[in-house]
Amino acid sequence: MAVVEQQQTVRAQAKYVRSSARKARLVTDLIRGRSVPEARTVLAFSARAVAKDVEKVLRSAVANAEENLRWNGDDLVIAKVTADEGPTLKRHRPRARGRVNAIMKRTCHITVELAQSPQAIARAAAAEAAKPKRQRAPKAEPVAEQAAEETAAETTTESAEGTED
Repeated sequence: MAVVEQQQTVRAQAKYVRSSARKARLVTDLIRGRSVPEARTVLAFSARAVAKDVEKVLRSAVANAEENLRWNGDDLVIAKVTADEGPTLKRHRPRARGRVNAIMKRTCHITVELAQSPQAIARAAAAEAAKPKRQRAPKAEPVAEQAAEETAAETTTESAEGTED
């Protein structure tokens, strides 16, 4: 049976973002699979308004990784990024002859998952292997402790006998 090792990820999510999921997916597709510094650059120069919201979620995920797992923010890769549909706010606009048009104000939930890059994992493994192993001090023998107590007791009795003469 093969052992499957799952890669550890860090996640951040923004809910009820006031943009449609379709517009957000256009931005999330640009950064999927990229490193964090590269994704920040792409988002900074994106003309889409939702790029600011995606960048906020990315910053939050990096902060989670640095604070909770002590990972370096520049060594992270975007493992998964999604923009799912949220609830739609339904509004109405009056039209001619007493009619009404529906206005759908759509929302989305943006999720970013980060993982360590393979180079960072290799560096951490090499550093762990190079670190010397900590050795425990041997425990004291119970026999030696009893012998030390006996000699201490003999010296007190001898000194007490010598004062009686």
